Amino acid sequence: MPKMKTKSGAKKRFSFTGSGKLKRKHAYKSHILTKKTKKQKRNLGYFTIVDKADAKNVRELLAK
Repeated sequence: MPKMKTKSGAKKRFSFTGSGKLKRKHAYKSHILTKKTKKQKRNLGYFTIVDKADAKNVRELLAK
């Protein structure tokens, strides 16, 4: 059976932490930034961990 291919969209959006958890960026940081507070924009800049409910689907997209 052939190997599973990684979905290239997922490859660009997700990565793994050292302990094997999935890392993602926050949404709502690309446009209409004038009405968002400095604090809101600053906190959206950091990475976060993918929720446990979504992690299985994301791993399938990454073929891991």
